[in-house]
Amino acid sequence: MSTILKVDDLVKNFGGLAAVSNVSMALNDDELVALIGPNGAGKTTVFNLLTGVIVPSSGAITFNGPNGTVPINGMKPYKVANLGLARTFQNIRLFKNLSVIDNVLIAMTSHYKEGFIQSVFRLPKYYKTEARIREEAIDLLKIFDLQDDINVLAKNLSYGIQRRLEIVRGLAMKPKILFLDEPAAGMNPEETADLTRLIRKIQREFHITVLLIEHDMSLVMNLAERIYVLDHGSLLAEGTPDEIQQNDAVIKAYLGEEA
Repeated sequence: MSTILKVDDLVKNFGGLAAVSNVSMALNDDELVALIGPNGAGKTTVFNLLTGVIVPSSGAITFNGPNGTVPINGMKPYKVANLGLARTFQNIRLFKNLSVIDNVLIAMTSHYKEGFIQSVFRLPKYYKTEARIREEAIDLLKIFDLQDDINVLAKNLSYGIQRRLEIVRGLAMKPKILFLDEPAAGMNPEETADLTRLIRKIQREFHITVLLIEHDMSLVMNLAERIYVLDHGSLLAEGTPDEIQQNDAVIKAYLGEEA
């Protein structure tokens, strides 16, 4: 199993506050890893650093893709996404006034760039590409049981279906790594169970690496192969779900008391 993303001594300071302090981690091909920790531990800041939303104060982030090793420190988010790193957010960021299929098509178009002449004059090649993109989008929506909602505006979907659509939109970018930032936030138990099945399906059918931030420990322990634990911006522990559940330092960080 080869390493696809390597993080070395990552630091992010906001003024005099160290939000992330000397965090090192590695993600392997086709692996599901969770990043957990108490509120304010720095989890989303790490996600933002890895996906180019904010720039590290120091440290190194290296992506090992099909074209070799690429340092992505300080790279613009769209360039990080083009490398194959896609993400969702804690707060759903769909185009609420666009249809389900249009949300997916927008994500897919970055992989199908037609020349200026074909686009302006709508040459046959342009229409063939447009038809192929739409067909792929529909096939992707079918995998996640959204084919009956393709023309529904995103704002009219239930909360759980909006969450599912956001994940599908991330997959439409054909990522090598998918970052899921609290995908179960605000979900009821039935929706969380559906989400668990959805993430398992992603692993089974797409063979990509998933890094998951989540507060629902049942979901994390059922899905993750490995877990990193942050506390106050620093890496507290790393291990399998069984190892993390028996780690006294992790228990203390969550409960505020000795195990």
